[in-house]
Amino acid sequence: MLDYDKEADAYDATRGGEPRAAAAADAVLGLVPAAARRLLDVACGTGIVTRRLAAARPALRVTGADLTYGMARMAAGRLPGAIVLADSRRLPFPDGTFDAVTSVWLLHLLDGPGDVRAVVAECARVLRPGGVYVTTVDKAAAHDVGSDIDAVLAPRPRRPAQDATATVTSYAVDCGLDSVGRARFPGVGQGRSPRSTVADLRRGWFTRVPPGDPLAERFAARLQALPDQDRRRPDPVFTVLAFRKAD
Repeated sequence: MLDYDKEADAYDATRGGEPRAAAAADAVLGLVPAAARRLLDVACGTGIVTRRLAAARPALRVTGADLTYGMARMAAGRLPGAIVLADSRRLPFPDGTFDAVTSVWLLHLLDGPGDVRAVVAECARVLRPGGVYVTTVDKAAAHDVGSDIDAVLAPRPRRPAQDATATVTSYAVDCGLDSVGRARFPGVGQGRSPRSTVADLRRGWFTRVPPGDPLAERFAARLQALPDQDRRRPDPVFTVLAFRKAD
C-alpha cells in the first residue's frame, strides 16, 4: 500500500491532474440530484475533485473528509474550513446529515470485505432518506485496456477486487440503498507507458509485487523490451454508481 502522507504533494500530478478531476466531478455531479444542499466527499484526498464539486454548484454545501493528514492538509488549502480528518469507517456526523455522499477512488484501497461493508454502511447512515450515495467501482479493471503492457502484466498476482460492481451493489442493498444510476468517465492522462509502468512497479504501485522483489524486476525487464517506451497507451475509463436511500 502506498504511503499517502508521502504521496500527497505529488499525488495530483501523477494521477491526471485537473483534467482527470474535471471528468470525475462532472460524472459524479451528473448523478447527484439538483436539489441536494449538503454533500460529503469521503476520502477526499487532496480535494482536487471536492473543490470542483463545490464550485460547480454554489448552492451545494460541500464537506470533505480524509484519514490521511497530508491529503487533508492539501484539501484544506483548496476548501478552507470544509475539510475534516476522519476514518470513513467511523464518520463523525449524525445520522441523516447529508443529501449526497460521494467516495471517489476509495473502496478499491480497503483491506477487505469488512472494511468495504463498514464504509458503505457509514455512507448510508449519514445520508438523509431520499439521499444519494455515489461511488467509483472496478478501478483496477479499468486500467486493463488491452494494451501490450497489460499483456506483460497479466500473470502478476492481484488483490481481490474490493470494489467490484456486484459486491458494492450487494452491500448497498443490505444498507437500504437502491441502485439508481451509472456513469463513466475517462482517466485523462492516466494511460500507461512502459517506462512509467516500470517506475510504478519500483515504487510499490502493484501491491502484490513488492519493489525490489525478483518478480518485479522480471516484469520490469519485459516492460523495458516493449517498443515506444514513452508512448502512453489508452486512458482507463472509470465507472461510477449511484444508490438512493429509501424515504
